[in-house]
Amino acid sequence: MSTFPRSYPMSGGDDQHSYINNSSYQVSAINSVREKTRQCIIEKLDLPLNSDLGTFRIADYGCSIGPNTFHVVQSIIDAVKFKQVDAKNEISLMPLEFQVFFNDQPNNDFNTLFRTQPPSSEREYFSAGVPGSFHGQVLPRNTVHIGHTSYTTHWLSDVPENVDDKNSPAWNKNYIQCNHSIEEVTKSYKAQFTKDMKLFLEARAEEIVPGGLMIVLGQCLPDGVPLFKTDQGILVDTIGDCLMDMAKSGLTSEEKIGLFTIPAYFPQFSELKTEIEKNRSFTIETMESVRHPLEDIPLSNQFLISMFRAILSTIIKEHFGEDVIDELFDRVAKKLAKYPIDFKECEKNVTYFLLLKRK
Repeated sequence: MSTFPRSYPMSGGDDQHSYINNSSYQVSAINSVREKTRQCIIEKLDLPLNSDLGTFRIADYGCSIGPNTFHVVQSIIDAVKFKQVDAKNEISLMPLEFQVFFNDQPNNDFNTLFRTQPPSSEREYFSAGVPGSFHGQVLPRNTVHIGHTSYTTHWLSDVPENVDDKNSPAWNKNYIQCNHSIEEVTKSYKAQFTKDMKLFLEARAEEIVPGGLMIVLGQCLPDGVPLFKTDQGILVDTIGDCLMDMAKSGLTSEEKIGLFTIPAYFPQFSELKTEIEKNRSFTIETMESVRHPLEDIPLSNQFLISMFRAILSTIIKEHFGEDVIDELFDRVAKKLAKYPIDFKECEKNVTYFLLLKRK
C-alpha cells in the first residue's frame, strides 16, 4: 500500500502566485457557464419556493479557500431568487432565507475561507464549514436543495491498488500519474474512480431533497484520447522526469518516487456518463461539453507550470518535503524551455457541464 498522504486538497495549493493562475483558470470556466447554470435552475428546479420551504440550503463540495466558491454561491442564489418571482402576477413571494454549506477536506484552510467571504452586510446567506471527504455523506438526509462542485471529481479517495507494487502488473513504474500508457495501471485507476463516483453520487442522493439539483463542472478526456497526448498530461510526466533527475543528483530517491502517485483520474467522456447512469437516484437533465474561455487564448509553458505548481505543491511537499518545490519546478521550467510543449499538436481536455435532478 502506498505511503502517499491521503489529505490532499480538492483544488488549488498554497503557493500564492501559482494559486492566482489556477484560480483564474477555474473562475473563467465557472463564469462561462454562469448563464447556463441560471437557466438550468430556472427551468429544472422543481421545488415550491415559498414560506413552507423555510430555509433554502446550498452546498458547495470541494470549496477550497475561495474566491471561486463565493461567485458560484451568489450565482445560484440570484437564480433561485429570480425563479421565486411569480412572473404571471409579477408578485414576489416571501423572501427565502439561504444557508450555504462550504465543504472540503479537514485540512482545508477554512479560516482563510471565512476571512475572505463577503462581509455580513453584503452577504445574503448564513454560512457554515463542513470538513470531510465528499466521497461520503457529510450532511444530514434531505438537507440540500442545490449542490455544486467544480473541478473536483477527478480526485480519488485513495491511491489505486497495486500501482506502487513493483511485483504487480499494475505497477506504474516511474510515472507519477495515470497517463493511460500502461493498460493495467489504467484499469486500476478506473476501478478506483468507479468506486469513488458511486460513493459520491450515493452520498449526494442522501443529502439532496427530491426535486433538488446537483451541478457538476469538471474536466475529462475526449473518447479515445489518452492523457499523455494532452498538454496537461505532458506537463505532469515532465514533473515526474524531473523528480527522477533529482534522484540521480541525490536530492531524493527513486524509492520515494516509486511510492508517489497522484490520486487523480480523468475519465473519457463516455466513461463518465456510464458511471453516472448507474446511479438510479438522479436523472441526467443536462450533460454536455462546454468551451473553456481560455481555449482560444494561446497557452504558454510558464502558465501551465504555474497552474500545476498550485495544484500539486501541497501533495509534493507532504511526500518529498518543502525543500524540493523550488528546485523541482525550476528544473521543469528549464526542461520545457529546452523541449517546449507543442500546444498545437496536443489533444485537448473536455470541460463538461452536468446537471442532475434528484428523483
